[in-house]
Amino acid sequence: MMCRTDWVAKNCRIAIAALISTWISLPLIPSAIFAEMPSTPYLPEDTPEEVLRAEIYTDARSPIDGKQLTAAEYVELMEKLRSLDSIPPEDLVSPKVREVIDLLRLRKFLRQFIPFIP
Repeated sequence: MMCRTDWVAKNCRIAIAALISTWISLPLIPSAIFAEMPSTPYLPEDTPEEVLRAEIYTDARSPIDGKQLTAAEYVELMEKLRSLDSIPPEDLVSPKVREVIDLLRLRKFLRQFIPFIP
């Protein structure tokens, strides 16, 4: 008896799964039949993606604060940012801040061995 109920339950689950998958795929069938007919007419204000890729940008946004910039201002800003790449990071931070960071790193290291440090 136990074997028969397991078999029925298994076949019932398979039938339900088949029914659900058929039910989900049904709305896709009519759209596949009428695929050659456009669902919406071509609107003249829609610009094709190929045209947008070839478009030359004349304005941009600042990567720092998101302000609107002209192309010349953007190039100038990017040159300034690239010139900062040659400066070592230690020189960009004040000595006091660097000391606090070092103390925090030391505290974090010591907490691994002495967990009751505040």
